[in-house]
Amino acid sequence: MPTERFQFTGSGGHQLAAALDLPEGAPVAFALFAHCFTCSKDNLAARRIAAALAARNIAVLRFDFTGLGASEGEFANATFSSNVADLVRAADHLRDTYQAPALLIGHSLGGAAVLAAAAQIPEAKAVATIAAPSDPSHVAHLFADQIDAIRTEGSVEVTLAGRPFTIKREFLDDIAEHNLLAQIGKLHKALLIMHAPGDDTVGIDNATKIFLAAKHPKSFVSLDHADHLLSDRRDASYAADVIAAWAERYLETPARVATPAGAPEVPRSVVVQETGGGKFQNTISVGPHRLSADEPVAVGGADSGPGPYDLLLSALGACTSMTVRLYADRKQLPLERTTVTLSHAKIHAEDCAECETKVGLLDRIERVIAFEGNLDAEQRAKLIEIADKCPVHRTLTSEVRIVTRMAE
Repeated sequence: MPTERFQFTGSGGHQLAAALDLPEGAPVAFALFAHCFTCSKDNLAARRIAAALAARNIAVLRFDFTGLGASEGEFANATFSSNVADLVRAADHLRDTYQAPALLIGHSLGGAAVLAAAAQIPEAKAVATIAAPSDPSHVAHLFADQIDAIRTEGSVEVTLAGRPFTIKREFLDDIAEHNLLAQIGKLHKALLIMHAPGDDTVGIDNATKIFLAAKHPKSFVSLDHADHLLSDRRDASYAADVIAAWAERYLETPARVATPAGAPEVPRSVVVQETGGGKFQNTISVGPHRLSADEPVAVGGADSGPGPYDLLLSALGACTSMTVRLYADRKQLPLERTTVTLSHAKIHAEDCAECETKVGLLDRIERVIAFEGNLDAEQRAKLIEIADKCPVHRTLTSEVRIVTRMAE
């Protein structure tokens, strides 16, 4: 998916580095993503979740908070309040250049930040948090042994995730002032809380407190077996899938316009993209529609979706049923329902008496069609004949040329 990189002015006047992950087509909505404490917009969870949402036609703006990543300013001078203000500035930038964010997503302390910023972003309809603390002061446990020194000396360099950061007294004072649970109670937006039961950085009790403080509509989804940073690609992909599916109910997506009868058909591209959620897992995008593809566990997949041959059989089965329905309605036949059952196998060419090829293996598709309704034998025989005339059947049994080229 295309990513647009730029800078915008943060609340402190610094230039903040941002990345806007865009879908291939027109976005159905925009989302704003807040990364975890001392992380950056380019950490694995942020990138994977943004890419997965973009694949579902939701554009995602992620940016580095002041003093982190490629953004200007000093981290030591940043506070929780300044992060919230930077989120509001990011929403302002989206509003001015594209469209205000309808979805806010925050990871860890970024989750607390989007909860605090939501009231200042009126266009936001939904908020999703991942491993968020119920109180910003929770982050102080990361340097608990240094708190007394910070208050005494004014600032102390601490080590977080193997890197040095300067924490000032002002930061401690600021996080202590926020009553996040009270703000959550006045959220007035749909809320999705995602948390791993075994999170040893931000305990699951934080999710409980957030859930109890929030008003409906609210939802909780367990990220079972995930770590705090969603370092496993499958966990990040799962989180994105859940967020996208959940948010659809609350996002104001453009209405689908029916094609007038007799209008020329405009071919739609099918886009297939790896999700990173498994060895073979892919998402399939066809206009506004989303499907999944995978392989069975026996061959190394996760069986999270139909396999390629399953999808091929599905296309033939659907085309068969639709073609039969069109004919039956036109001829006013009493056909109530059609069921098509298909299977695929490789057979030896010499076992196929009617096939031209006599050496090697051949693909054999078996199609069994059941018709429900008060149909006589002649009508049923005619419907079987019509089934062989479905466009996908004709494509599979005719010469097909596939042209492959590398994307520019």
